[in-house]
Amino acid sequence: MHLPRILIAAPASGGGKTTVATGLMAALRASGRTVAPFKVGPDYIDPGYHSMASGRPGRNLDSVMCGEELMAPLLAHGFLTPDPADVAVIEGVMGLFDGQLGTGRGSSAEIATTTRTPVVVVVDTAHASLTHAAVVAGLATFDPSVTIAGAILNRVASPRHGAEIVRGLDRLGIPVLGQIPRTESIFVPSRHLGLVPAGEWEDSAAKVASLGDLIAEHVDLDAVMELARSAPDLDAEPWNPRTALESAGWQAQSFDEPPMVGIFAGRAFTFRYPETTEMLQAAGFRVVDVDPLTDRRLPDGIRGLYLGGGFPQMHATDLEDNTELAADVRAHAAAGMPIVAECAGLLYLCRHLDGHDMSGVLPMDAAMAKRLTMGYRVATRDSISVVGHEFHRTMTTPLADIDPAWHIAMPDGSDRAEGALADPAGLGRPTVQASYLHLHWAGQPSQAVWFAREVARRHEAADDHASEPDLNHHGDSDIAEGLVDLAVNVRVPEPPQWLREAITSTEHDWARYPDATPARNALAAMYDVRPDSVLPTAGAAEAFPLIATTQPRHAVVVHPQFTEPEAALRAAGIDVDRVILKASDGFALDPGLVPEDADLVIVGNPTNPTGRLHPAADLLALRRPGRILVVDEAFMDATDESQSLIGSDMDDLLVLRSLTKTYGLAGIRAGYLVGDRRLVSRLAARQTPWSVSTPAIAAMVACTGQQAARFRDQLRDELPAARADLVGRLRELGLHVVESEAPFVLVDTSSISGDSVRQPLADRGFAVRRGETFPGLGPTWIRLAVRDPETHAALSQAICDLVARPPKEN
Repeated sequence: MHLPRILIAAPASGGGKTTVATGLMAALRASGRTVAPFKVGPDYIDPGYHSMASGRPGRNLDSVMCGEELMAPLLAHGFLTPDPADVAVIEGVMGLFDGQLGTGRGSSAEIATTTRTPVVVVVDTAHASLTHAAVVAGLATFDPSVTIAGAILNRVASPRHGAEIVRGLDRLGIPVLGQIPRTESIFVPSRHLGLVPAGEWEDSAAKVASLGDLIAEHVDLDAVMELARSAPDLDAEPWNPRTALESAGWQAQSFDEPPMVGIFAGRAFTFRYPETTEMLQAAGFRVVDVDPLTDRRLPDGIRGLYLGGGFPQMHATDLEDNTELAADVRAHAAAGMPIVAECAGLLYLCRHLDGHDMSGVLPMDAAMAKRLTMGYRVATRDSISVVGHEFHRTMTTPLADIDPAWHIAMPDGSDRAEGALADPAGLGRPTVQASYLHLHWAGQPSQAVWFAREVARRHEAADDHASEPDLNHHGDSDIAEGLVDLAVNVRVPEPPQWLREAITSTEHDWARYPDATPARNALAAMYDVRPDSVLPTAGAAEAFPLIATTQPRHAVVVHPQFTEPEAALRAAGIDVDRVILKASDGFALDPGLVPEDADLVIVGNPTNPTGRLHPAADLLALRRPGRILVVDEAFMDATDESQSLIGSDMDDLLVLRSLTKTYGLAGIRAGYLVGDRRLVSRLAARQTPWSVSTPAIAAMVACTGQQAARFRDQLRDELPAARADLVGRLRELGLHVVESEAPFVLVDTSSISGDSVRQPLADRGFAVRRGETFPGLGPTWIRLAVRDPETHAALSQAICDLVARPPKEN
């Protein structure tokens, strides 16, 4: 194919190669030509300026990462994509012959030879005159396979200065295409890793335009084009992303809707190879940008996330402030969404970066280092071998055991563990691959295929379970700075004074290992049961993994309810059947819905999030010989205690209680279970030693006393009026509220929205618990904690604003 092209090279770095190449691209484009821009080597920054100058994706020609055989095909592909160009301008790297030490691989000369591209040498004319012609003569004769077809003189001091150099180059038969005078007007700022990326510099577009004007004034563009057209025809088949995927084993798939893959973008994440996006699109995916500086959540329906390069350390404060997106990324990772992160992406997945909070997907910290790490790397994992590039001045520190993403070969024959390969969802296979290593997927198509397969698998699972909730989601994930908390059911902002005093009075005992016996005895006395029927726990949630150790053959969870029990069972490798109660029946329990062979049944009472209080008789109807019945009564002390199943007959029965909600003890983690003495003994034997802290033990004892009883009674007495106030306001807005006596309400918002109102309400200052995180509920359901009338009124106004209609009088 006929492909006009030139390669801009130089005797050494720092002579204006990027200035001339970028300006030439801009000038040719301004003259009406379509320019295909390229950069030799792995550099991400220069292609950003090339893209701005040409209006097309800046591409890389890297024979080390992609192989010499792909250079001409990638050049042809970039020339033709998105539409045929008039000329390709390739910026070289370092000095013309500089590449890998010992081999010269990846040099500008190698790319020029491989692609049979004529070279234009940029001569930095400072500090000499005729001698520069001798330097160019050396370049022209060093390797006969490299064609030096022209020169552009840079930083020319005067016409006489330029003429002397031209006189020398005329003797070589090398034409001078332009002479650029010394000027201070062209300036691109730099920092610790080179030039500031174009996407981060506000003046970059104006400076690129100025470069174009400078080159147009001092370089003969017609002569440049004539030289480019003199390049011999390129005997190469253009690289094809679909073919590249198929070469690595990808089989084209048919999707009803293209799976969505997000790619981090914006000022903090400016680096990616265009071929990465093209391979994802060739796999049948829809690729969207996500800006972590501005986007507060991942797009709905996202199936995979690619975090490329950039400088998050320069934007660490803004990234830290975006807690909503960080929590969303963490939640998606925990739910099994595949993530590939390179360099900057690795930093974002860490817990901290230079002390700033990041997303916390990986148990690692990152910080700036004294030394720059740079160079090509051969990396392996199992039977996989790749070639990538490192370029960073940060380092990571693992905070827990984690499998490395790669083992990088070192000069002394050893290898270095690099990055992380993680399985946050516990799927039994890694779904997160993060490291400092930048990979060019055109040269490593197996990596693109790995990610594509995981995305397709995630998409298929979502199609199979379109309403499948995130069982690990909790209300505190919906809270963010500045939002009124209606998402968490803790009923008081802090523990009462008498309880704080009881807890802090134990401070002199904190150096001793805790003994839960006083808590067990006090709780047993309060319920008039034997002490060996009670097991204090680190919050009621600790009991669910303990219950999973009973290894049931057929476990059933009655939903909608708190998802922690099912999550604990599944984490233990236990299959779970769901009994879904219907909203049309008021979420009433029908004992006949539970399979007869179920040997473990878990149900909440009153149930979170529905608030439904099941009659004790209906729950007792679930008892069967050989079946363990678990009733979560975390909110029972807010309603009718007469329906509690704690009593003298507790064979094969376990009842869970929590002190968290009523007494404001989320940070203390205080709960307990009461039940069958044989079961309690089995669970106690499996409990982690000293899991219940001394402050929690003191809290349990204190909450069995008279002050606690008066405190509970007061909250119970105040609740009906506060609840009625909230329910009344919501119903006046036309919303359906589930009947209950719980300290929270479940609301169906389908009358005002066909989708979740969680984010719109967050945008108006309110955090609510999303209904779609509970099995059996959809995105139009939200759960709201009962608060005070002022908060309820403000929420009502926010909902009115949401539906653009005035509030009714209350």
